[in-house]
Amino acid sequence: MVEAADRYVELVRARTVTGGLSASTAEVYARDVATLVELAGADRVLDDLTGEDVDAVLLAFARKPDGRSPAGSGGGGQSPSSQARFRRSVSALFKHAALVGWVQVNPMLHATVTAKERGGLRPHRRALTREQAQGLIGAARRLPEEPVGAGKRRDQRTELRDGLIVLLLATVGPRVSELTRANVEDFFTNGGVRYWRIFGKGGRTRDVPLPDDVARVLQAYLERGRSAGVEEKALLLSWRGRRLARGDVQAVIDRVLARVDPDRRRSVTPHGLRHTTATHLLAEAVDMDAVRRVLGHSDLSTLGRYRDELPGELEVAMRTHPLLRGEGSG
Repeated sequence: MVEAADRYVELVRARTVTGGLSASTAEVYARDVATLVELAGADRVLDDLTGEDVDAVLLAFARKPDGRSPAGSGGGGQSPSSQARFRRSVSALFKHAALVGWVQVNPMLHATVTAKERGGLRPHRRALTREQAQGLIGAARRLPEEPVGAGKRRDQRTELRDGLIVLLLATVGPRVSELTRANVEDFFTNGGVRYWRIFGKGGRTRDVPLPDDVARVLQAYLERGRSAGVEEKALLLSWRGRRLARGDVQAVIDRVLARVDPDRRRSVTPHGLRHTTATHLLAEAVDMDAVRRVLGHSDLSTLGRYRDELPGELEVAMRTHPLLRGEGSG
């Protein structure tokens, strides 16, 4: 990482000769790149850094003393403008690194921390918009129809499993630990409706009905997608027949996201899909207590942190005001 940073700084300083950058701007870039190396770890490989690593670096920088406050004054971290500048510097480095092939994937595409000139660095809104969520769900639905990849044995196919994982996360909103702990026996049918008995926090259980589309994918996975003859009771298995680990779930989401049209694609974590479920159920005026039970909370007040504001939501609410429905325009 040190070598890549040094080469980049040399290129930046060379631009001052051609007038592409002022000397002072080049030195700011150089200082920010040195800080990135310090915070990420000099022994790290640039291409190994993920979006989560970048987020950690950005937030660590925000907390760094700015050196301008008197000792013991409690002035704290960097100013919002300095935080925004540092993020621009890091972004410029990775943009160049992706262009010249130093990294295979620009980790800034998966970073969730943005810079605000007022208020400093903060996470992106976590819920996907309706269009983004529908793009992801559509890609998950199409997965089982994908042809077998070259050199891939049928028992190594994970399309049905991957589609099911994304559909469960995006429509039911379980915690990732609840998803990976799920066993085949936790799914049952009652009155023609398929249910998932979810074992949640504090030993609490909840029975959540699955949307019909999700139930069909679940059945297809159980019949054709799950490794045959495996004694492991886990619902979600690796192609080697082992229970899927929590860390594997993000990789599954990323694989499905890669199939979404770029205009509708936005990186998201399993927890972000939990936010997405809550946000859109509440935006559709689904009973708050029903949403609480789907997500597995004991208290309605907890829902506040699982709900993001949706673009245009207030406009829609006022346009379809319940007190004006059925009334003439006057």
